Amino acid sequence: MSLIDPHGRKIRYLRLSVTEKCNFRCRYCRSHDKTSHRDHDQNLTIQETLRLVQAFVDMGVHRVRLTGGEPLLRPGIMNLIGPLGGIPALTDLSLSTNAFLLKDKAKALKKAGVGRVNISLDSLNPETFGHITQGADLQRVIEGIDAALEAGLHPVKLNMVVMGGINDHEIPDMIRFAKVRNVMLRFIETMPIGVDGRAIMGHHLPMDEICTLIQEAFGGTASAMSGVTCSQRQEQRRDNGGRDPKQGGGPARYVRVDGVGMDIGLISAVSRHFCDTCNRVRLTSQGQLVLCLGRTGQVDLRTPLRSGIDHEGLKALLLSAIAQKPLKHDFSGGTKAAPEHDMSSLGG
Repeated sequence: MSLIDPHGRKIRYLRLSVTEKCNFRCRYCRSHDKTSHRDHDQNLTIQETLRLVQAFVDMGVHRVRLTGGEPLLRPGIMNLIGPLGGIPALTDLSLSTNAFLLKDKAKALKKAGVGRVNISLDSLNPETFGHITQGADLQRVIEGIDAALEAGLHPVKLNMVVMGGINDHEIPDMIRFAKVRNVMLRFIETMPIGVDGRAIMGHHLPMDEICTLIQEAFGGTASAMSGVTCSQRQEQRRDNGGRDPKQGGGPARYVRVDGVGMDIGLISAVSRHFCDTCNRVRLTSQGQLVLCLGRTGQVDLRTPLRSGIDHEGLKALLLSAIAQKPLKHDFSGGTKAAPEHDMSSLGG
């Protein structure tokens, strides 16, 4: 039995938040004055989390990404990763991180079963980086990136949220940085998630303008990869169940930047959505199933878990939840639009 939503999309990808806590306060992600310290018993336990993941895997999910907040802040995180890495049908276990703690943990993560990491890196300028993150240390993050490469967490993917007038001028430098280290790079549009996310939309750059900045820096085109346009690549992704055979099953469109001879990922949730190929859901650290990042509405899985639901009942609950997955997101600000919650509480 598979998880198929009302629009015919197979759910194969679970983004699993393990904590809301983060040691950064990125301006588009987390409110400056929010502590995110909920009562400990609101978080799923390790065993509850494993039960839910096993139910998802039994229903056809084969990709899990650990997120937060900053997942490496979750107490006992290795006690979760080890058993997850031992699930045979879970073929892709990855982790999203700000890399601040990665220098000392990369080798252990690899040994426990994490295959690869996505790392947030919005600036290569220490002052700009400190402004965006509200005080984080850029050098320690770069050391974490290098540690991930040394540990074999390949591919390492860097995610840069592009903000006009803040870091958009660094696009060429970020491409060169990724090229030198042989890591994958994705540029992400700002999204109106949470109060602070909407506030920073004044710095939003649509993906076409980001591509123009790439073209101006390196010449040629940034709209084709091996002669295939972005829209055609989306058709290929749809034919492959939402999973690009080369780049993975996430939301990025990959394009060839001829001037540097590398592929760049573009994640354009606002200006050019990818809802028709959505293959993912999110589970918060409190056990709430988020069916769409850009819509209100969650399904409570924690309460049934703690009320004694058995494995078959849990799978039936997932089926009924997926039946509520909307066709597309809504960033218009209406009553069913993107929620008030910070991105960090939704699992990114």
